[in-house]
Amino acid sequence: MTSIFRTAMGPDFHRLHPQLQRRFSVGLASGEACTGRGVMDRVWHGRAFVKPFLALGGTRNILVPREGRRVPFMIENVPYADSFGRETVSFVRTFDLPGRARRFDAQMVLSPRGDRVLDYLGTHQHLATDLFLRAEPDGSLLIRSGEHRFREGVVDVRVPELVGATAEVRESYDDAAGRFRIQVRVVNRYFGPLFGYEGSFRAEYTDVRRCGVRPGLRPVREEARA
Repeated sequence: MTSIFRTAMGPDFHRLHPQLQRRFSVGLASGEACTGRGVMDRVWHGRAFVKPFLALGGTRNILVPREGRRVPFMIENVPYADSFGRETVSFVRTFDLPGRARRFDAQMVLSPRGDRVLDYLGTHQHLATDLFLRAEPDGSLLIRSGEHRFREGVVDVRVPELVGATAEVRESYDDAAGRFRIQVRVVNRYFGPLFGYEGSFRAEYTDVRRCGVRPGLRPVREEARA
């Protein structure tokens, strides 16, 4: 067995920086979870008209409806088997913004074809998107999202480009600082940049078989449809 990220990337996985290889090897096979703690130098939004949409998404831990600088940050990557028996890795990001911490939740599984990662967003997994992972020449990791699908009850539709967005994540390792660096941009094709953040963090690894999955980390509702 191997991690869902290693499987999705195939031989390209070995082109990643060794620290990125370890971080994205978390899974049931390795038995490791990864917790990153650091600071986001900037959490930003696009133009004013996007704020109501971010506020709506914030009710289900999708995106972050606040801006800030030097924001304390934590990301929890914990593997577990979901209620459908699929290996899942949490990507729960907590931003300690003034007045109230905000979360941006995602749970990742291997797609049925095994060539990409399926990303379920929010507390109720109403949104799902394919993620395409690629190692860059400098050993960093580039992740790009595909189209979004909305699922609720019998509803199963593609989110139109007019209201949808694509995400681009760049993660690297700074040997001199001993820190991971991350930059995230979420962009709408018609309205431009919507949301993003950039900063750095250190990672620590724990035995998930000993620590388990803490309460509140898993979503309220899980979606079976890929």
